[in-house]
Amino acid sequence: MDILFDKTMNLLSGMLDYRSTRHKIIISNIANMDTEGFKPSDISFKQVLGKTNAIQMTTTDPGHIGRKEGGAAPVEVTTSEEKVKIDTEMANLAENQLMYNMTVDMLSRKFKAIKTVLTEAK
Repeated sequence: MDILFDKTMNLLSGMLDYRSTRHKIIISNIANMDTEGFKPSDISFKQVLGKTNAIQMTTTDPGHIGRKEGGAAPVEVTTSEEKVKIDTEMANLAENQLMYNMTVDMLSRKFKAIKTVLTEAK
């Protein structure tokens, strides 16, 4: 099963988690932009990428597909000292959405390739 669900699948899954979390943070920044004293937050891609590679799949039987132990690794949210800039946040939101869509497309292609291999093996 490691051949089918390799590091690429774990990386893409981690990227979807990262993009989803970042989306929530950006939306929070936009929603709170008029709140007195609010500072915008973000998460580090490098930090998430490092933790994604550390996740190992485990199984109790050679025929089972492993799962992530303990769920997603915690990440550190950083806060800026600047005020929320709507143009910056909207640009970040658009970029994040494009990257999320690209990751979903890559994951979809990976599953299609696996499906093709399994179909051809019959």
